[in-house]
Amino acid sequence: MAAILIVDDDPQLRQSFEKLLSQEGHSVKTAPSGEAGLAVARSTELDLLIMDVCLPGMSGLETFQAIRRFEPRLPVIIMTAFGTTETAIEATKMGAFDYVLKPFNIPEILVLIDQAIEAGRFMRSRVELDVIPEAASKEAIVGRSKAMQEVYKAIGRVASTDATVLIRGESGTGKELVARAIYQHSQRADKPFLVINCVAIPETLLESELFGYEKGAFTGAVNRRVGRIEQANGGTVLLDEIGDMPFSIQAKILRLLQEKSIERLGGREPIPVDVRIIAATNRDLEASLAEGKFREDLYYRLKVVTLWLPPLRERPEDLALLAEYFLMRYAREMEIDNPGMAERARGVLQGYSWPGNVRELANAVQKSLIFSRGCPIAAEDFSKAIGSGASLRGADDEFSDETIRQWLLRVLLSEGEGNAFDSIMDRLAGLLIGEALNLTGGNRTRAARLLGLSRPTLLSKIEKYRLKAGTPLSGETP
Repeated sequence: MAAILIVDDDPQLRQSFEKLLSQEGHSVKTAPSGEAGLAVARSTELDLLIMDVCLPGMSGLETFQAIRRFEPRLPVIIMTAFGTTETAIEATKMGAFDYVLKPFNIPEILVLIDQAIEAGRFMRSRVELDVIPEAASKEAIVGRSKAMQEVYKAIGRVASTDATVLIRGESGTGKELVARAIYQHSQRADKPFLVINCVAIPETLLESELFGYEKGAFTGAVNRRVGRIEQANGGTVLLDEIGDMPFSIQAKILRLLQEKSIERLGGREPIPVDVRIIAATNRDLEASLAEGKFREDLYYRLKVVTLWLPPLRERPEDLALLAEYFLMRYAREMEIDNPGMAERARGVLQGYSWPGNVRELANAVQKSLIFSRGCPIAAEDFSKAIGSGASLRGADDEFSDETIRQWLLRVLLSEGEGNAFDSIMDRLAGLLIGEALNLTGGNRTRAARLLGLSRPTLLSKIEKYRLKAGTPLSGETP
């Protein structure tokens, strides 16, 4: 549920909006003038403001500017008649989330309202870093491993700059949370933050969504439309899944990075924009370069700063901490007591590779909490939640031949012809070396002796499986 303020001098429209949005589960307040709307905004914590441009007394733009002074992150949707479209566009350039033309389509404006509320939540919900589960809020990046400490340091170093950042990592590792943390610690933290998923928007619509269009640019373009990049002027844009961006649009993103300007679809004049670009991808961009699917010049423009997020299997020491965090978080959301976790359940967590990373772990904890029915989370609860992706270790937290045979059978059936042996051996080798490094506190020389390997051989395997960063560990010299 969101708290929404409607400011319009038309009583029928206010009443209709109040009824419609209340049915959607929102808390709605209304005001007939800019002065009255300003008073409500000062006294009420709002999630969204919807207001008309033409108001008696204090104009819509004057009201908007006054509210922006004390609520810079409040998303605002401007309503306008056809004759005042240019005014609405100016409001958008000033920081309004978007605008709608009267009369508007109900399903379309409901979608826009949901988008604006979500954008406001992204801007105002603080992402906490390196916190203990007991003190963590709903939005937190949790982990105490060396790999995550490097991530925290990188966020701190890059946030205060205006550099373009490329965040890389597998699906579910938390790339969007890291992007939001960078934004919230930046000098643009009081300006817009917009997330654009390059996969979720159809290719035919992505260009107009990003850059907008001029009247008459295509059939149905009856008015000029400001794009998302222009809407975020002064702020930050996250281009999520940029590795999947169509090749034809990549050139326009390159121009934005090089010249700080865009062109609307059907337009001829460059439009200057001031936005910081953060990009994220789980794709192998180097492979896409080789295949001609990604522009080389854009690749180098994006990777001014590259931030790698480690997969969960490479930071097993964070598993218990993350599980505790999600257990506390979902228990609070479900308004039940935290039942805790049995020791055997921790064994199941440690024995699974978590291909879906932190997102999969969060889902598994939530499901397990439902299965447990108020009792401590048991190994069987996690086994049910994980489902067919079972772990190397069974519920008894021990390696039995039958458990290993069952796991091998699943891998053989899933890998297909020609890949199973290398896949299994690489996975086992990675787990074995990772455990040896954990056991020796990250000391590579001792780990090599424990495994019966030469130190150069161990170093090459560490690099191959990306188990640790290339910096010396535990006071060693390389």
